[in-house]
Amino acid sequence: MTAAQDSKPQWGASYRLVAAEKWKPKSAAMGRAVTEALVEYAGPRPGMKVLDLASGTGEPAISLASRVGPKGHVTALDLSADLLKIAEERARQRGLTNLSTRQADAHNLPFPDASFDLATCRFGVMFFADTDLALRETHRVLKPGGRACFLAWGPFEQPYWSSTMGVAHKHAGGPIMAPAGPNMFRFAQPGSLSVALRQAGFRDVEEETRTLPWTWPGSVEEVWEYAQAVSTPFRPMLERVPAEQWEQVNAEVHAAVRQYVDGGSVKFGAVVVLAAGSH
Repeated sequence: MTAAQDSKPQWGASYRLVAAEKWKPKSAAMGRAVTEALVEYAGPRPGMKVLDLASGTGEPAISLASRVGPKGHVTALDLSADLLKIAEERARQRGLTNLSTRQADAHNLPFPDASFDLATCRFGVMFFADTDLALRETHRVLKPGGRACFLAWGPFEQPYWSSTMGVAHKHAGGPIMAPAGPNMFRFAQPGSLSVALRQAGFRDVEEETRTLPWTWPGSVEEVWEYAQAVSTPFRPMLERVPAEQWEQVNAEVHAAVRQYVDGGSVKFGAVVVLAAGSH
């Protein structure tokens, strides 16, 4: 295991795997608009060879595989073999034969130079321990003229995070995320991801901020349970909440989330950053 891997949170931890399985349909529904936005932004074409970094349980790799067709291929890469097993099963259920998984570190990609036409990364670039190294590795494995497309979280101050982790933080105190740990909002500042891409050697860099649908198809209680289970970087903060305050925290979060209820769903909206660069 590399130093970069050592510094990563335990994405494949058992509690996260249980949550990934338990909430799979609803989680997929909530992230669908974000996945579709990245896929459209990336513009995959039939026959392309695509690398999806930090692929986790399989998106956008699965959506990309359906777009590049039988003559194309998508490699879903992640540090967690357990999450990739979920991705493999999802691909099998959809009858996709042009998707393979690879357990590997984005800082040391196990591919020759100029292997891919397109690289994508959905909600992963913020967590690279050495962003410049990982982006340079991505640049290395792209063919001349190939493109890399990234989607990152916008600011913490947006409905989903403010109404969940923001409420819990008032009771926990201290930093909302460990100062030396992964920062989900590293590229929330407009232009910051573009700077990182240019420094890593990408050209024709572009970036935009969008607000996309981010809708949980269920109750406020469910979405709070889900958020706690899968939002790994917030776990140290959540563990600081005094046990006797959890009843109050849950009540306050449910009240905060309830303002976004629309029918049988919770409609937050998500502010995200899309950025791309070419080899």
